[in-house]
Amino acid sequence: MAAEVTNKYPRGIPYIIGNELAERFSYYGMRGILVVFMTQYLMSQGQTAPMTENEATKWYHVFSMANYFFPIIGAIISDVLWGKYKTIITLSIVYVLGHVALAIDESRIGLSIGLTLIAIGAGGIKPCVSAHVGDQFEDKNKHLIEKMFGYFYFSINLGAAVSTLLTPVLLDKYGPHVAFGVPGLLMLIATIVFWMGRKVFIAIPPVGWEAYKKDIFSEKGKKAIINLSIMYIFIAVFWSLFDQTGSSWVLQAEKMDKWVDLGFVKFELLASQIQAINPLLIMIFIPLFTSVLYPAAGKFMRMTSLKKIIIGMFFAGLSFAILAVAESIIASGGTPSILWQFWAYVILTAGEVMVSITGLEFSYTQAPNSMKSFIMGLWFLSVSLGNGFTAIVNQLIVNPDGTYKLDSTEYFWFFAIVMAVTAVLFIFVASRYKEENYIQTRDALPNPLLTEN
Repeated sequence: MAAEVTNKYPRGIPYIIGNELAERFSYYGMRGILVVFMTQYLMSQGQTAPMTENEATKWYHVFSMANYFFPIIGAIISDVLWGKYKTIITLSIVYVLGHVALAIDESRIGLSIGLTLIAIGAGGIKPCVSAHVGDQFEDKNKHLIEKMFGYFYFSINLGAAVSTLLTPVLLDKYGPHVAFGVPGLLMLIATIVFWMGRKVFIAIPPVGWEAYKKDIFSEKGKKAIINLSIMYIFIAVFWSLFDQTGSSWVLQAEKMDKWVDLGFVKFELLASQIQAINPLLIMIFIPLFTSVLYPAAGKFMRMTSLKKIIIGMFFAGLSFAILAVAESIIASGGTPSILWQFWAYVILTAGEVMVSITGLEFSYTQAPNSMKSFIMGLWFLSVSLGNGFTAIVNQLIVNPDGTYKLDSTEYFWFFAIVMAVTAVLFIFVASRYKEENYIQTRDALPNPLLTEN
């Protein structure tokens, strides 16, 4: 007898998508203006006391590092104690409080408190949300997971695109209180939307410490952790480059000609608005890659997940090579067009589709059923590691007299070369990786949310 197959999506999916759309608006809106806020608006005893570009870059990447470190903590809390739903709803409240701190206090104290709470809240829910998406599926509709992760990523980037265009304008026109307050309001809305789906979610209950420990140290658990951790070390270098779109890319954009002439309209972008190109391109590239490019490439070669990731790494390195050339023009006294960054974004975004979306789905399928959130936490830990690497580089390149060991052009070439070398080395690692395929099963599994309400 053939197994039942359905093309119907789980009932909880709209609430997760709605939550992710608003939450990502909140996060990317806040993050998109951080460097500009720190270098131009930061206050001290009632007076503006901005950071240097190098100091702001370090702060930005230390925050990003913390934001992607806490997923491993959130994953353990979720899998052992609370389950994904309770972890998401509880830490979302912490997240909202972080936005409140940023909105009411423009000093370094407010910045520190706000970013700490956001790192705990946003970081803690990251592995739970992506794993919660996968948990909604079972054998009869598991063939929809790939498309679902595409829609999930689409919602992330829709929220990011709108907020990255809007929030810099709010900062420019109304100041930090409004610019940070609006993302805080969206985070509150995201929390409410997620709470509204509580009665229809498939909620996998926590397994408890004993079972969790047993699974982690089982042969399957150790194999998954070791194999994926090795892979994530290489992917961390990709994130080291990618997350600089909010730091070194913004600082470079400040020195470019930001006028855009479309023929029928001409306008000037704010430096932090250029980041909106990335999520806008993502929304185009997701269906393009999934429906056109991958099937076309599949006629000539088997496009495995690991092959996609390798190609994406090379793309990231190429994007930084383009910026290095643009930076050399700036260093020579020129004012290059913002189109240099546009084409760099096109290439980097193609790399993101091949590394991030593929890696997210691949990580879920490689994780044993009781370790979904934990493995997602490890995935995000690679982002933390990448941002830590960038922060360390920015610390080490400063000489005692305030000059830099790498000039602006050398800085971009350094990361381009590091990424290219990493991609070459990863080819050998990927050739030895043996894939698994774990899909969550729920035979006779009750929904604890339904039984409690």
